[in-house]
Amino acid sequence: MTDRKFKDYLLISFKGMAMGAADVVPGVSGGTIAFITGIYEELVTTISNIDLSLLRIWSQQGFPEMWKKLNGNFLTSLLIGIGISVLSLMKLMKYLLDNHPIMVWSFFFGLVLASVWYIGKQIPKWKLSYILCLVLGAVMAYFITTLTPAGETQSLVYLFFCGALAICAMILPGISGAFILVLLGAYKQILEAVSALDVKTIATVGIGAVVGLLSFSRLLKWLFQHYENITLAILTGFIVGSLNKIWPWKNVINSEIIQGKEVILRQTSVLPHNFDGQPQVITAILLAILGFALIFILERWSYKKS
Repeated sequence: MTDRKFKDYLLISFKGMAMGAADVVPGVSGGTIAFITGIYEELVTTISNIDLSLLRIWSQQGFPEMWKKLNGNFLTSLLIGIGISVLSLMKLMKYLLDNHPIMVWSFFFGLVLASVWYIGKQIPKWKLSYILCLVLGAVMAYFITTLTPAGETQSLVYLFFCGALAICAMILPGISGAFILVLLGAYKQILEAVSALDVKTIATVGIGAVVGLLSFSRLLKWLFQHYENITLAILTGFIVGSLNKIWPWKNVINSEIIQGKEVILRQTSVLPHNFDGQPQVITAILLAILGFALIFILERWSYKKS
């Protein structure tokens, strides 16, 4: 939260675009990209600082002081990047996932696999307790990726908590918010509500998301301040466990047609030779290597810009 120049905020917007690109891929978390690009802790701290005291600062000291306290330039630059990426890449990513899924998943598998190394090396010296935390995080994340989706519900209270949990997942490295909504059985209902402009449902989920985001960001901020290495170890484990979700070769167990589109509810990871289709092994390996190498490029870029 230091003084920045225009080019610094432009770089933050590019990082936001990378986050947005990850968020449009179901199963990939923008939080992972935020961590890789070196803005995760600042993002969590900025969100956790949003409270009613900002209004008091605005009334007593003026808008510039309130904006500074909010870290508004950082947040705005990041949101602009995310918005540009989501709006511009949504159709492209949908096309690629529909027509070249193995290529997309292979690239992101390599990228996320490299992020395990990147985040893990933030811990100066690994201890047994950190390793146990990593294993715990990995088991939890893997278990989540294997859960059977719940049935649909009409309860607004339930949808409120779905919004809160999904937004928490979006800022947690390794876990996809959209995937959480599928698991909770709320994905179809929320998608239909957005399509039909059901204000009551959209507002309920939106309020839940705001409450979840502000609450969870405060918890993460506190954990980083008091138990940084343990938190990093658990987050690393979460990413390890989530690799099952983005494994390139999966056979569909159960799916559902939602608004004319097939939404996969359950899949099982298989080896390439057991895949129901053309495994494209060579292409998949090359794209995984490209995704893996991209992390090193981003790391060196972020290091030079810092």
